[in-house]
Amino acid sequence: MEVNFIKKEVNFCQMYVNLETFIKSRVFQIIMANTPKTNRMSSSDYFEFSALRGIQAGREYYTIMCPLKLIPTIFVFNEPGISPQLRAQRVLNKARIPEMVSYLVNNRRDYVFSSITASIDGDVKFEPLESEGPSSKIGKLSISVNAKFLINDGQHRRKAIEEALKQRPDLSAETISVVFYLDSGLKHSQQMFSDLNKHAIRPTKSLNILYDHRDIFSHSILGMLSEVPIFNEITELERTSISNRAHKVFTLNSIYSASKALLGKTEKKPKLTNDEEKLIMTYWNEVYNNISEWQEIVNNTLQPYDARKNFVHVHGILLHALGILGNDLMKRYPQKWKSKLKQLNEIDWSKDNREWEGRSMIGGRLTKVSANIVLTSNLLKSKLGLSLNQNEENLEKRFLRK
Repeated sequence: MEVNFIKKEVNFCQMYVNLETFIKSRVFQIIMANTPKTNRMSSSDYFEFSALRGIQAGREYYTIMCPLKLIPTIFVFNEPGISPQLRAQRVLNKARIPEMVSYLVNNRRDYVFSSITASIDGDVKFEPLESEGPSSKIGKLSISVNAKFLINDGQHRRKAIEEALKQRPDLSAETISVVFYLDSGLKHSQQMFSDLNKHAIRPTKSLNILYDHRDIFSHSILGMLSEVPIFNEITELERTSISNRAHKVFTLNSIYSASKALLGKTEKKPKLTNDEEKLIMTYWNEVYNNISEWQEIVNNTLQPYDARKNFVHVHGILLHALGILGNDLMKRYPQKWKSKLKQLNEIDWSKDNREWEGRSMIGGRLTKVSANIVLTSNLLKSKLGLSLNQNEENLEKRFLRK
């Protein structure tokens, strides 16, 4: 019994895709497509995959491990000129590809690509190892050489793999899982695309920062939180917004963005020196030392939700504006910027102060539109006696005319 089981396992392991056979089958398809019907030869050829069989909604589907080198050959895209009504996938967004390629190439020993989901339109046969039991779900998937493949989810992964292989041919032997569904027509494929993407929820920016260990800037911000009282243990690490009654003050995402503004960093994942890392921590501590309400929150004499209700400086837009202010302040007063920050004590941060209307608030509600961030930083700069640059001045003039 054990010997038979081992034999079956060995046979199963030997059922890999034969690349030469596969290429021949694709060439055969091309020849068939360009040959008059009267001259066509009939064919019952199939190429084979080791596969796992599953059931969803009463229909069979199959999962295979496909070598990366075969991905560009197996799967083709709909022509971009075809009407959306006649396609079953979105047009490829080429702007996304370079970043995905860079991720594959630069993380050769530490990358993760999720499964590609595709439909097969053609003759498909599945031969299980056994007729019953767990082994009935393991077997050989045979697909006609005349079958057509359509990606329902993963076309950008497919293109990134194709481009990455040009730079790193050694990726070719690695595999990606592919989930095959049997095609039931265009409408069904379109519905699959809709269903697959409808329930896909992107992680929040805060959570991406928290979990991205490759981003040096993210790592630095996380390490700084415990060194700045207003960030320590009262930062929302997962969400990008804070509920009214929450005991948090700022989101991790808002601290990250404000710190980038402080250093004048514009790239997606900025590099960071040790001096810059220390500067971020020093600056936010100095701001904390000059805003009394922040100190009251840390000392538990002012609750965060009461502060959010009554003051503007415990919201992301003000934190970002303070970052912009700090960048300008350090450029103009590299030796005296700390003393300049003492003027923050003289600012009326209450939402009742009409100076915030049209800048941080619209109709009494906080807004974080980019223009409003600049208008808010303009007001802070004027309070500290800093002149505006040309772009800030132009925006200020338009604001005042309104």
